[in-house]
Amino acid sequence: MKKIEAIIKPFKLEEIKDALNEIGIAGMTITEVKGFGRQKGHTELYRGAEYVVDFIPKIKVEVVVPDNIAEKVVDIIEKKGKTGKIGDGKIFVYNIEEAIRIRTGERGESAV
Repeated sequence: MKKIEAIIKPFKLEEIKDALNEIGIAGMTITEVKGFGRQKGHTELYRGAEYVVDFIPKIKVEVVVPDNIAEKVVDIIEKKGKTGKIGDGKIFVYNIEEAIRIRTGERGESAV
């Protein structure tokens, strides 16, 4: 199994969620996060005063999927999350040793 973690622009969430639902991804975890990469934040103007926004609001999407569809999930997130502008985000792929459903005790892919 693989855990796919993607940091995306907030307005891309619905498009990515819908595309993943279409291929049968039944669950995901979404977290509102803040951070910065190469862009190092940006400057905004508020009531005539300029200030620096160091941490940009993003969404972290986490899904755990069988190995055989992991690459397809990554491709969908990459295509649907891309705007072509700085700050589109990152995708990370991790190996998952075990998954256990707490309610039933199921293990492995059936727990996901």
